[in-house]
Amino acid sequence: MKPKIPQRSASPAKSMQSAKGFTLIEVMIALLVFGLIATAAAEVGSQYISSYERIRDKTLASWLADNRINEIRLDENLPAISENSKDTDYGPYRWEVTTKVLATAESKMRRVEVSVGRYRDGSSRSYPVHTLSAFVGEK
Repeated sequence: MKPKIPQRSASPAKSMQSAKGFTLIEVMIALLVFGLIATAAAEVGSQYISSYERIRDKTLASWLADNRINEIRLDENLPAISENSKDTDYGPYRWEVTTKVLATAESKMRRVEVSVGRYRDGSSRSYPVHTLSAFVGEK
């Protein structure tokens, strides 16, 4: 019995057509699509982180402002017309709480505005995050 010898194709073009795999253009298009999807996913992730940080700062600042207004409401005396600022640590951050007590048309009432700003890392200036206004009257 004679061993069978594999026969070669008659034309080289025919053997290339039957070869399996991806062409260079197909690989390039796949990489382009993957790159676009990865870029979009990174952008969405970045926006999510930025939104989370903004909401976190706004929540903490609103708690600080509420606390300050309630401190004034719990005081026995009507607050004097004034403006003061106090730095405080709340959560992992440093905050500036500015309280303005303003006169109103009614002499037994005051308008209280509390502005809360957060210090960025290493900065000596705070950036405003939240402002809350309330009215306080004599008891």
